[in-house]
Amino acid sequence: MTRVLIVAHQQRTEAAALAHLAVQWLRDHGHHAWLGAADAEALLLTEFAADDAPASADLAISLGGDGTMLRAVQMLAGAPVPIIGVNVGLLGYLAEVEADGLLPALERFFAGPDPGAGDWQIEQRMMVDVLMHRSGNSTVEQWCALNEGVLEKQEAGHTVRLAVSIDGAPFTSYAADGLIVATPTGSTAYAFSARGPVVSPRHRALLLTPVSPHMLFDRTLVLDPDEAIEVEVLGHRPVTLSVDGQRAASLSEGDMVEFRASIATARFVRFGRRRFHQILKTKFGLSDR
Repeated sequence: MTRVLIVAHQQRTEAAALAHLAVQWLRDHGHHAWLGAADAEALLLTEFAADDAPASADLAISLGGDGTMLRAVQMLAGAPVPIIGVNVGLLGYLAEVEADGLLPALERFFAGPDPGAGDWQIEQRMMVDVLMHRSGNSTVEQWCALNEGVLEKQEAGHTVRLAVSIDGAPFTSYAADGLIVATPTGSTAYAFSARGPVVSPRHRALLLTPVSPHMLFDRTLVLDPDEAIEVEVLGHRPVTLSVDGQRAASLSEGDMVEFRASIATARFVRFGRRRFHQILKTKFGLSDR
């Protein structure tokens, strides 16, 4: 029996129908499948709700877009649980199975004895640990992100000042709307809109990208994954810390956030060779010539 967590977009009726279909198929085939309480309530599927820990799953199924995939990764909190992404909505970067391919994907997954047998594989994506240190407080709060951690201004019309050190050595201080520390997966998310480079998700790297900097140096730094980034808040203006698009904390002068390549990885089930540059081409409507 395989334990399967279903994570579904809470505002899409198609996601609700697919969640119902997936749970029924899985239970009919002898597996334990469930939705978290919040998803089950939002989708009117409370009969499928359970309070099982997400990390206790052997498999997770994401029914939605990239945001739902990110939420599934966050719920797993670094646990080595593979995720099948089913795309419900617009073309995304992370989910590869279309809605009508849900049951064939499940059949292929459970038919294979192990990943790499030729029918499906596990693709691992680098993640970044985000550690917040409060000024004058020894307590450390920690998150793990697939896309990015972001430090941004809270007040419109003002910049914030952020001092950056790399591997303990001071680099420079930025006057900017914010700073993004992204993984290669996150290079096509917020960092891309801030004119950061597109990096293949096969790489391991940390990308430091300023947001609307008020200074001559406005380029992204692409760093080795072993190079830790420390960012300290300077001045009195408050700063928001967000992790994968979700607000995590409010910071003030002297607070510091550290970014390190995580030992945890996100694990996506792939049913064929997935060419990142072809997804990019389709996403932006690029022509062959």
